[in-house]
Amino acid sequence: QIQRKKIYVLDQGKSLILALQNDVIASRDIEVKDHVTRFHELFFNLAPSSENITYNISRALKLSDKSAYDYYCALAETGYYNQIIQSSISQNIQIDSIKIDINVIPYQATTYAKQYTLRSTSITESSLVTTCELIDVSRSDDNPHGLLIEKFRVIENRQINTKQR
Repeated sequence: QIQRKKIYVLDQGKSLILALQNDVIASRDIEVKDHVTRFHELFFNLAPSSENITYNISRALKLSDKSAYDYYCALAETGYYNQIIQSSISQNIQIDSIKIDINVIPYQATTYAKQYTLRSTSITESSLVTTCELIDVSRSDDNPHGLLIEKFRVIENRQINTKQR
């Protein structure tokens, strides 16, 4: 039983480091926050290029379940991505905070962010709030934290301010 609580990490191929299982559990909240951050960056940072949008969205969808795909499809159906491309709009997200609860399974996360829509004539700032649940899955090159976002929802996407350029 004691051996199962030990994890060994190879440090740049030179030395073997003992990592206790408690250390892995203690760092899970950091991994959850990083996973949620990465998903949001890939999903909401958009350039006016269909190749860029397709590439980033496909990477984001590897970190999530069908709920994020459904949200993407809903935006695509309204012509959201075509409008970004045709109008040469860039969109950036700045995460203010991520509230997580890893004491329950699935883990709970709420993300608070500012979304900036950059046009040639103006910059629009919006408040973006999303929620999701996360479950543990196998780690992979596409999903190094071994987490999957479920029940992704945008609960607020409200324009705050527009500044002329």
